[in-house]
Amino acid sequence: MQLQKANRLVIAFRGSRPILHRCLLHEGPDTVEELLDRHLVKDEKKKSYGDEEDELLTRRRLTSTRRDALSLYRDIIRATRFFMWTDARGNLWRDVLRANARREFEEARFEKDPEVVTRLLIGGRDAVQSALDKLVEKQKEQIAKEQRGNGNRR
Repeated sequence: MQLQKANRLVIAFRGSRPILHRCLLHEGPDTVEELLDRHLVKDEKKKSYGDEEDELLTRRRLTSTRRDALSLYRDIIRATRFFMWTDARGNLWRDVLRANARREFEEARFEKDPEVVTRLLIGGRDAVQSALDKLVEKQKEQIAKEQRGNGNRR
């Protein structure tokens, strides 16, 4: 019913004077450009203070984990210098351990989750430390064995 009244009103108006037909949406924008400007996300070149601060913290965190990862890798390289005996296939343990470390670092290279990265770094540090502790124990046992062997010969 109301639609018919509106149509009659528009027809009556057209007869008297020309009408510029402009549709306003809920008292919204006047043009399509304004509508698009209002509802599309724009790339703002200026970031707010909070966004810059968040980005700085993210960069620091990434730099910190990269630094920790490089430090761990260097520690692994240093620690493997002491593994100079061969395995069953005739490969030096030093080379085997370095290849395994490299492979694991390459696999975790694109890991984005900071918790996973931290867990991997902590696990790597623990593994290096336990390997060095076991190496020290074995070397102490070897030295004690050699000293006992030399003591019997005297």
